[in-house]
Amino acid sequence: MSKTIESNSILNRLPKHLKQFIKPQNYEDYSAIDQAVWRYVMRKNVDFLKTVAHKSYLDGLKLTGISIDSIPNMYGMNRILKDIGWAAVAVDGFIPPNAFMEFQAYNILVIASDIRQLEHIEYTPAPDIIHEGAGHAPIIANPEYAEYLRRFGEIGCKAISSAKDHELYEAVRHLSIIKEAPNSKEEDIASAEKKVEDLQQNMGEPSEMALIRNLHWWTVEYGLIGTIENPKIYGAGLLSSIGESAWCMTDEVKKSLYNISATYKDFDITKPQPQLFVTPDFAHLSLVLEEFANTMALRKGGLSGVNKLINSNALGTIELSTGIQISGIFNHVIETNGNPIYIQTLGETALSYREKELVGHGIKNHPNGFGSPIGKLKGINLAIEDMSPRDLSAYSIYEEKTITLEFEGGIKVSGEIITGKRNLQGKIILISFNNCTVTHGDTILFKPEWGIYDMAVGKDIISAFSGPADLNSFDLITHKTSSETIHIKKSKKRLELETFYQQVRDYREGKNRTISRTKVLEQLIEKHPTDWLLTIELYELAFLGNEKQLCENILHHLETIKQNKPQVGKLIDDGLAIIKQNVKV
Repeated sequence: MSKTIESNSILNRLPKHLKQFIKPQNYEDYSAIDQAVWRYVMRKNVDFLKTVAHKSYLDGLKLTGISIDSIPNMYGMNRILKDIGWAAVAVDGFIPPNAFMEFQAYNILVIASDIRQLEHIEYTPAPDIIHEGAGHAPIIANPEYAEYLRRFGEIGCKAISSAKDHELYEAVRHLSIIKEAPNSKEEDIASAEKKVEDLQQNMGEPSEMALIRNLHWWTVEYGLIGTIENPKIYGAGLLSSIGESAWCMTDEVKKSLYNISATYKDFDITKPQPQLFVTPDFAHLSLVLEEFANTMALRKGGLSGVNKLINSNALGTIELSTGIQISGIFNHVIETNGNPIYIQTLGETALSYREKELVGHGIKNHPNGFGSPIGKLKGINLAIEDMSPRDLSAYSIYEEKTITLEFEGGIKVSGEIITGKRNLQGKIILISFNNCTVTHGDTILFKPEWGIYDMAVGKDIISAFSGPADLNSFDLITHKTSSETIHIKKSKKRLELETFYQQVRDYREGKNRTISRTKVLEQLIEKHPTDWLLTIELYELAFLGNEKQLCENILHHLETIKQNKPQVGKLIDDGLAIIKQNVKV
């Protein structure tokens, strides 16, 4: 990690491949406009959410150290989050789904440290600190929900993706970046939207990752809790959207009871959601998650699990009934009657037991792939793994014996046994051969001149999942994105506007009371006539100071802005309403 990132005991547990996604927050990069955007959204949200959000939200804001007036400093948040067993890290926008969920499994919130533009104050398709910090963080103060989030990450990071999933991830990331970036061309946005839409419509059979991502969306991001007649908000996407949090409470948004059917309900990240799911309580979320996990290759294994790994064209692992784990890129399976009888990887492969690499069986020992038969021996009811040392001797499965093992599926392994490895229960999990030939009918699968043949022992594939069994077996620090978040050089006009915002912020915080707010208003009207947010901040100060003439001048200007820019009319009205209520939040 960068030296500018403060670590702690929770972050110290992270494996190296996750640390590659972390970046410094660089708090000083937030402008006074950014701070005003945060403050407006939070004041408006908390004012509204105190009646419609789950009770854990407001309590969680205090418990997680999130201020309404200032963008949270993640290092300060971490000092508070550690008391509930969590931490937060900054990242650059979207990161791959498997990595995002793996962070959750380590009790770490991933927070996109950028903040939405003033022009996108109501909603942004890009992850930002309002969504991540003000949306996700408060709810994890609820222990039941926090455990759901952790468990979701633990299961979700093992979900197998398809090759198209990665393409869609990159397309969505690119779209979110250019939609949020200033000065993006409309035709570029339209082109990016079309690419996402085309990919979504041509994904084929949904992968495990696509399905569990749906569950994540309809719970962690856009979940409601309670009853269909009287739901409360807990999803971070709703908690952080000042437009959608209100709209989702109307009858225009269909509400359905949350169950496993949400797995197959797709979503559009670029638009408000027309329907949402309501869970009766947080415990119900875990029940549905376990129901889905029971459908995953992680728990089912078998031929379908191997085929999912082959289709993913990515690093994955299968575990056999003896507990031996084979990690690599799977490219071939031979099957008979719906059962796998031989599996094959391509390129670097590692063998493990209980997530720990077997000594002498890392990628340096298996650089060119690994193949092994699956199943029981033909004509013998007792599987090799269930044989005692006496049984193994009786069937000549013994060191220095030259033998031919014929499996029920037709795989033949012929060679001289060198040695074997056993698991903690004494079951044989690996047998090594010299001068070995492996065949399936007329097809040669392994030749003696290829060296020592290591045969994994197992009658069944009991699990298949994404990623390696032992995280240290492979170099996983290889992530490269096709697009980076766009930060354009600020114009003189923009820098001037930021100066005005900073002056007003300094005045409100008591750092500089010599500033003339009347002069700031005059300069705004002259040089930035459509800027509404700073005008509202000026009105707040005048209103609290009972400066009636200045209030009238500001209200007159706001009416002019509403006439010239009607799309911000509701934002202005809502901001004024909060001030006039003199709500202490």
